[in-house]
Amino acid sequence: MKDVFSVGETMVIFQADHYGRLEDTSALYQKIGGAESNVLIGLARLGHDVAFISQVGNDPFGKKVIKTIRAEGVDVSNVKVIDDAPTGVLFKELRTKNETYIYYYRKNSAASKMSVATIPENVIIQSKYIHITGITPALSQSCREMTFKIIEIAKKHNIPIIFDPNIRFKLWDEKEAKEVILRIAEQSDYILTGISEAEFLVGTKNEKEICRLLSKKESQVVVIKKGAEPTIYSLNGQLYEVPTVVGTEILDPVGAGDAFAAGFIHGLLTNQTIDTSIAYGNVLGACVIQQYGDIEGLPTLEEFERLYQSNEQLDVLR
Repeated sequence: MKDVFSVGETMVIFQADHYGRLEDTSALYQKIGGAESNVLIGLARLGHDVAFISQVGNDPFGKKVIKTIRAEGVDVSNVKVIDDAPTGVLFKELRTKNETYIYYYRKNSAASKMSVATIPENVIIQSKYIHITGITPALSQSCREMTFKIIEIAKKHNIPIIFDPNIRFKLWDEKEAKEVILRIAEQSDYILTGISEAEFLVGTKNEKEICRLLSKKESQVVVIKKGAEPTIYSLNGQLYEVPTVVGTEILDPVGAGDAFAAGFIHGLLTNQTIDTSIAYGNVLGACVIQQYGDIEGLPTLEEFERLYQSNEQLDVLR
């Protein structure tokens, strides 16, 4: 049995290792990144057995994606290589410490061709948790249908769904995004959202109202990430607060939410409380933002346990 299953698109990322405009940059480094695979890699480094479903093109970028994810210990036996579409790529521009721009080249990519036929149902029903983001249903209509089919299978077999809205406005219009994401949230057991995403979805910054409007049943857990401010969550109609990691230097903010999800799920898999699971997520998020790249800062289990238990300042670990 797998601990976690996820489905999505992993792309090759080109970025510099310094701040500045891409137009003035002479050298770019090649990395990989994708919300779902980022989470799975984070979990694999923490010792969990995880599986990824995706599609890549029959090109050097697809080979790099599969090689890298496999090397991290993620099961990629259900990642298909297809000939009629390319692997998606993106360019990341770290213009300043507080300004990051992402340029996608993923339209009609191999991953966007995924459909209900892509789903290996045996992998889903043998997983302890299903991790879904709002990115995959934005890739294409067939990906959207696949996402809801996965939810249907998970519900049928009582497998908890962990949902991160991860809204990408460049992939679809706001009305469509809101409608689809709210439909997925309604059927999820755990919702991990940023405060700005939540405000977009329900029209308010009030944490209590956000939780009330997103949670359709008391057993749902709604987690609201607020950057450096304490993380808020609701359970059984009550709101709780978990302190975040302070004093952390930010080099590259992209990937922090995925790292948080990995830490949070690690807590669930090790039977921790929601408070502790969120604290785990905050620690992983703090690790990732101190490195360039989506996955480079994800810690091993030994590193994570040392950081969490000692409460040492994370900003000196670089």
